[in-house]
Amino acid sequence: MRRPHVLIVDDELAIIKFVRANLQAEDYEVLTAMDGCQALETVEMELPDLVVLDIMLPIIDGFEICRRLREWSQIPIIMLSARGNDEDKVKCLDLGADDYITKPFSAHELMARVRAVLRRAQAVDTVPAQPSFIGGDLEINFAARRVSFAGNEVKLTPIEYQLLQELAINAGKVLTHMHLLNKVWGPEYREERDYLHTYVRRLRRKLEPDPAEPCHLLSVAGVGYQFSS
Repeated sequence: MRRPHVLIVDDELAIIKFVRANLQAEDYEVLTAMDGCQALETVEMELPDLVVLDIMLPIIDGFEICRRLREWSQIPIIMLSARGNDEDKVKCLDLGADDYITKPFSAHELMARVRAVLRRAQAVDTVPAQPSFIGGDLEINFAARRVSFAGNEVKLTPIEYQLLQELAINAGKVLTHMHLLNKVWGPEYREERDYLHTYVRRLRRKLEPDPAEPCHLLSVAGVGYQFSS
């Protein structure tokens, strides 16, 4: 059975050694890169199962690498940053990153996040009993994992699709923040509301006629979200 391949991208050798040792201890195959150009070349050549990507890199920074990868690939990305501010975190998620870890971090935190991200990526999709959902200009074909809005197909990332599916199959119900985080991201993320808010914004930009005045993806203040058809 093929072992998961993880690419570590960081210009600090100590971080590379720390992350590599913990991944190898759990039987992951590890690739490394110390600048942005090398990282992009390695991804294209090796197609790893996961990229652990530092933001502050020489030549091309982590933000730009994430943006470029999301133009053609859904390879899971965990961003690393020495800055713990929310702006960086939201920017990473908005660019399509799957997770964000602030340095310094423990081996336990790192490996929990690696397992969670790979679990989501490798999960067998469960298709709802209903074959499709139609609400106004929005149509979701659950069997084909196809979403269209006003007759045009909309490309969604795996997380965007999972979030939309959970909301759509429970249309009319108010789903709490904790429920959605647990269902879409996993139990490790039940307090990570930034993740949920960012991905709801991404869906609104793709699926709402006016994202500032949503008619499908409704916020319920202090509680969660409701899908209205």
